[in-house]
Amino acid sequence: MKNLLSVFALLSILNAGAQDRFAKVQITSTEVSQNTFMLTGAGGNIMIAIDKEKVVMIDDQFAPLSDKIKDAIEGITEYPITYLINTHHHGDHTGGNGNFNSKETTIVAHVNVKERLIAEGKEENFIPEMTLEEELELQLPTQTCLLIHVHNAHTDGDTFIFFVQENVVHMGDVFFNAKYPYIDLKSGGSIDGYIAAQERVLSTINEETKIIPGHGTLASYEDLRNNIEMLVDIKDNIASKIKKGVSKEDIIADTTITAAYDAKGYGDGFINAERFRTTVYESITGL
Repeated sequence: MKNLLSVFALLSILNAGAQDRFAKVQITSTEVSQNTFMLTGAGGNIMIAIDKEKVVMIDDQFAPLSDKIKDAIEGITEYPITYLINTHHHGDHTGGNGNFNSKETTIVAHVNVKERLIAEGKEENFIPEMTLEEELELQLPTQTCLLIHVHNAHTDGDTFIFFVQENVVHMGDVFFNAKYPYIDLKSGGSIDGYIAAQERVLSTINEETKIIPGHGTLASYEDLRNNIEMLVDIKDNIASKIKKGVSKEDIIADTTITAAYDAKGYGDGFINAERFRTTVYESITGL
C-alpha cells in the first residue's frame, strides 16, 4: 500500500510540474495574410487558415495548452476546425490531437506519422484519420491547399503545406528559422534529406511567399535560401574533413566549421553548434 501511495504521489508531482511548465505560456496570434494566422506559444508554430466556413489547423503544440490555443482560435474564427494537419509525429506538434479532434474535425498526416503514433500507444482520437503518401490536395471552397511529403528530412514523415492563393507555406520542422535544426536521425531524418526538402519547398514557392517555420519567427523566401546555403556549407565542410580522415571527435570539437553561423546566433536555439556538428557527422557516416 505504501508503494502504491508513493507511485500516486510521484504521478501527482509530475503532473503538477507539467502544468507549471505551461502555466505562464501565452498564445500569440500573428496575421500572416488575409485568411491565415500563425499562433506561437510553446512547441511548434501553429497555422490557422480560413476558407469561408472551413478552417484548417496545422499542428497543435502540447496538450496542456489546448484550452489557451482554443481561446486564441476563437478570437480568429467562430467556425470549428475542419482539418487538423500534423506536419510530423513529435509531441510538440501533435500533443493536442486528442483535444482538438471532434466529429467536425479530420486529422491528416503522412502515413508514417500515423504508424509512429500508433506505435507510441496513442488513443484512437489522437490518430490521423486521413493519410497521404506523397501528395494530397484538401477540398476547400476557394483555396488550393497542397500537402507535400518530403523524404527523410527532419523525420521520415514530414509534410509541408502550401496555400497557393494565400501564398503561405507551413514547413513544420523542415525549417528552424535562423537556428540549427533538430534532425531526428532515429526517426529517419538525414542531412541530405533535410537539404533536399528545403530545396523542394524553395522550388514550389516564390519570392513573395510567407513561410511559417516549425520553430522561429515568420520567414521569407530569402531566409529559406540563406538557410539552405548554411546547411550545404556545413555539410560539405564536414564531409571534406571526413574524406581527409579527420576523426569524429576532432570534427565535433572543431568550432571553425560553424563559427560564421554561430556568430549569427544559429546555435542559440534548441540545437547548439556542437550538437549540430555531431548530427551532421553521424548522418553522413551512419556512425
